[in-house]
Amino acid sequence: MESLDDVLLMSEDKMDKSVEFLHQEFHGLRTGKASPSLVENITVDYYGTATRLKELAGISTPEPRLIVINPYDPSALPAIEKSILAANVGITPMNDGRVIRIPIPELSEERRKELLKVAKRMAEDQRVAIRNVRREANDQIKALQKDSTISEDERDSGLEEIQRLTDEHIKAIDDMLAAKETDVIEV
Repeated sequence: MESLDDVLLMSEDKMDKSVEFLHQEFHGLRTGKASPSLVENITVDYYGTATRLKELAGISTPEPRLIVINPYDPSALPAIEKSILAANVGITPMNDGRVIRIPIPELSEERRKELLKVAKRMAEDQRVAIRNVRREANDQIKALQKDSTISEDERDSGLEEIQRLTDEHIKAIDDMLAAKETDVIEV
């Protein structure tokens, strides 16, 4: 059976992964600024293989409201353009035969509110995931104490440590959400 330290390390690792996952999700959430992360994970049908865009092309943002996609293989331009349109991220690519330019339009007030709701839902999903990790860890710690593997004092300190980790990770999520809200609201 595992030890108290194993339970704590596993729980902290799972909580870290939830925070990191939210970080990645927020990168893909469109704000008014151009960001390569808006398009880099779009899958393109490249010679019958689903390939991520960042593996097929160089993606840059030469201006705050412009994304430029420079494919390594110019014959992939039509497939890339089609995939961006199909991804339905609210942007329209312009193909000039060599590169694809994507102007990023201003967000309307309605779209900003919609994005805030999406961001809040993403954050809440990860808070729930962290609470589920806490619940599992608490159950494992209580089981260790019940099996006489650890003492009551160790159980209590383990439960306190799990709560501290939970609070710390939920605060990190709240901070990320606040930063994303500021980013979305900024004109």
